[in-house]
Amino acid sequence: MKIQFLGHSAFYVEGEGVKALIDPFLDQDIQQEFKVEELNYIFLTHGHGDHLGSTVTLAKASGATVVANHEICLYLSSFGVNCHPMHIGGRTTFPFGKVKMTPALHGSGIETDEGVINGGNPGGFVIEIAGKKLYHAGDTGLTYDMKLLQIEEIDVALLPIGGNFTMDVEDALRAVDFIKPKVAIPMHYNTFPVIEASPTTFTQGIEKALGKVLAPGESFSF
Repeated sequence: MKIQFLGHSAFYVEGEGVKALIDPFLDQDIQQEFKVEELNYIFLTHGHGDHLGSTVTLAKASGATVVANHEICLYLSSFGVNCHPMHIGGRTTFPFGKVKMTPALHGSGIETDEGVINGGNPGGFVIEIAGKKLYHAGDTGLTYDMKLLQIEEIDVALLPIGGNFTMDVEDALRAVDFIKPKVAIPMHYNTFPVIEASPTTFTQGIEKALGKVLAPGESFSF
């Protein structure tokens, strides 16, 4: 499996049978390794604009299936987007592997011109491709439920560290201890002044996993 960090919480994921985006709030200045027309899945953790991003445009241009909670899928379906609805705790087999939707402590309201509409429960994803498991936590505070992820034997965990809206560095380090992934990669920091954080402070504080900082545009294979 290969991932490319596209800034904030956005990642491109490539593996056998899948070329996907997670939370495509994209910086157009970052050189992207994917071709829009080749995308076949988009994973959305929740409905906030800095995660929903360009989902509608990308999904309609590529024909990709959007995997999200039921409420977000209802919203996206009104734009003619193909969706696969899931909810917290659900695990589903796709042609490329398995996906489990995990809890997140956050909000999910979708801002529209008519006001904020219900975006259902926020979440994260455990994405399994060819025996490798990627965990994208979404936007979340620290939760003791993360201890349950130990049994998933996560290869790579993508964790928010920016504080204010999500875990800060201190709590993200506790999350690593709970989850026990092989590799932990920080995300959701320094996009806005209110979520400024040091990714190296996070990676240097990890004791029993490899901490890896990805610069925007940088890739990592496992």
